[in-house]
Amino acid sequence: MGRERTKLSDRVFEAVAKGMVEALERGTLSWPLPQPPMTDPDFPPIQPKSPKFIIEQGHGILQVDRAMFEANLNTVVDLIVPHRMNLSDDPFEVHQKWLHRRVDKVAERLLFTVATDWLAQAFDQSAPNTDRWWLAVALINGLSTVPHGQPIHQGYHLVESIALAERPGTWHTQPEVGPHQLEWNPQAVVPRHSGVVVHDAGVQAARWLIEQLENSGPQRRLLLMEWIQLLLHRPNLVEPLGLEAVLLRRASDSDEEVAVRVTLCLAKAIEFNRDTGLELAKRLHEREEILVKRGMADVLTRMFRRLEWDAVPFLNDMLQDADEGVLAAASSTVGDLRFLDAELWVDTMLTLSQHPLPVVRRNLVPFLRYYIEQFPGDNRGLLPVLWEDGDEVVRTRMRELLMRLEEISPEHFAARLQGFKEYGCSLEPLWESFAHRRPERSILWKAWFDGEGEQPTSPERQPALHSDMDDSGALPSVDDAHALLDQESDSTND
Repeated sequence: MGRERTKLSDRVFEAVAKGMVEALERGTLSWPLPQPPMTDPDFPPIQPKSPKFIIEQGHGILQVDRAMFEANLNTVVDLIVPHRMNLSDDPFEVHQKWLHRRVDKVAERLLFTVATDWLAQAFDQSAPNTDRWWLAVALINGLSTVPHGQPIHQGYHLVESIALAERPGTWHTQPEVGPHQLEWNPQAVVPRHSGVVVHDAGVQAARWLIEQLENSGPQRRLLLMEWIQLLLHRPNLVEPLGLEAVLLRRASDSDEEVAVRVTLCLAKAIEFNRDTGLELAKRLHEREEILVKRGMADVLTRMFRRLEWDAVPFLNDMLQDADEGVLAAASSTVGDLRFLDAELWVDTMLTLSQHPLPVVRRNLVPFLRYYIEQFPGDNRGLLPVLWEDGDEVVRTRMRELLMRLEEISPEHFAARLQGFKEYGCSLEPLWESFAHRRPERSILWKAWFDGEGEQPTSPERQPALHSDMDDSGALPSVDDAHALLDQESDSTND
């Protein structure tokens, strides 16, 4: 082992030893620790006497098993160093300065690796190690301090493993068996085990860990929201872990940022239980913080897909809000009303077309394509109102929409021009863009609009080119084919 590697290894080892002691001290503040989910009947678990015993035991195991530390260090360094070197290079030599500046990050990853190893030993089906369980759960609790980095990505998987009482890294689902597999037997009947199966004692331990985070400071509660956002993708774990109750409590959290994170869980919560999700949405909607309102406006589209008519009151309240961010997000969701009531949708569009905020009016233009499809006559005069809008962005988007309409349906385009004429709208901006884009068509349309020509129609499309092999006709008989080949070969020989 080189000198640089030894120097880095010693620094990281000291950081890991210090971090482990601090994490175990934090993780054992709530005493006693939860009981191990898996035990060996021949070796009943012995409850640790005090937090000091856990700390000394963990530090002692780290000091004794230096070889395991070196192996884990190699794995972590290979994962985090920039892969801009030859495969034969030693990362400890090439990236020694880079690693020395990131000793804390390396130590953090190593601590989570140690917690994973201890948890794997605690969930060994053949010989579960209960001593490692106390160490693992205390270390995981102590390492779960911030809502970013390894506490999210690795901490979530460890909590999931605890709830299932399975070794970390276990693949809980199996791919569908099919002919792409060599051992596939089409006559076999294979039982399917979809989803995950919770473990009663493991769920109790996982709930204990969730309670520790929920009853801690804002940073730990934010981390808990990150875990819950991931755990909601495991429907079988939602009810056993009591995640719905946690979300309802955190929706009234004193910290604004925690409530914002709850909005990110809202869509999945509604999918799991519509009534509870609706109650959660109402609690969040009652809050007056700007960030929470913006978070609710951002997920409004997903709420419409799941709550349908129950989401309409939220939209109406957001459209009356004074915050520009809330109005921008809510107005971009108006198009979801057309799936519930087309008349209500159009009435809302007409009201918002007169809104003083430009971004609200801009957000209406993308929905005009659906408006023209459902109401080709434009009886409410929405298009002229937006065409006369003073905002240049609205006018530009309207020009693109009208020129696209001319390509698809000249009849409807002509009707829209007549409608603009009745409302006294100026079409000079349209003719200018039209002349640059398609000058010949622009001349024809302008002449028709001024009453000096006939209404243009769709240009005739050129027929698609087909290969002669697409329609080869009837095939000759075998005898005729042989005769033809003999004639060609004779002429070639001559």
